[in-house]
Amino acid sequence: MARYDLSDEEWGLIEPLLPRPGKGKRRVDDRRVVNGIFYVLRTGAPWRDLPERYGPYTTVYNRFNRWAKRGIWLKVFEELAGRSPQSLQLIDSSIVRAHQHAAGRKKGGEDHAIGRSRGGLSTKIHAVVDQDGLPVRLHLTQGQASDKTTAPLLLDALPPSTVVADRGYDSMALVERVAARGGAAHIPTQSRVRRQRTVPADLYRRRNLVERFFCKLKQFRRIATRFDKHATNFLAAVALASIRIWLRAIESAL
Repeated sequence: MARYDLSDEEWGLIEPLLPRPGKGKRRVDDRRVVNGIFYVLRTGAPWRDLPERYGPYTTVYNRFNRWAKRGIWLKVFEELAGRSPQSLQLIDSSIVRAHQHAAGRKKGGEDHAIGRSRGGLSTKIHAVVDQDGLPVRLHLTQGQASDKTTAPLLLDALPPSTVVADRGYDSMALVERVAARGGAAHIPTQSRVRRQRTVPADLYRRRNLVERFFCKLKQFRRIATRFDKHATNFLAAVALASIRIWLRAIESAL
């Protein structure tokens, strides 16, 4: 078995979460196709360069693309994220550069979460991870988007909990929003603010969990550089990488 492929334990976890074929329909072996998708995701290889053992690259790409549009990969991710007790929510973001293949779009068309930041054309991945550093919420914006204005889009969809973030999320409106939902926000203030808000050092150090998540995420080369033109497909790729991180965590705990 190639090192990119799902183990028997990982496949046993993900198979029940995939759509069932319709009556009378035959579908190419799901495991082989999903392994092919993970190969491209991890290596960053073009779909055309997919090794023959995964079958025709068009079959693998079409499955990825169709299920991305249907939101299947996000649903699988959300099913796994539902296992988290979420006693702690650590929020942060990370910028990835958009490859020239992803950057072209019609004038006046959708931005597909590609904007211009200091590093050039880029996308920002926003994530919330739990007390074990496992992702529970994902979102994409243009690279120059503000963290503090994007945070409610992630946190409002989660149960109230203890939220920890860095100074980039310093906003009384956000702190009060979290409190109004029954949670507690631990976010230090910017140095220029007169009334300083501090965070217990041991709690603030837990932020390294979300930073480590982004490091794991960017080991998937198709995430470290964005090749997908459409935001739907790139978010699906981020969800798939997060699924793999969840599968490995669950397998190691068995």
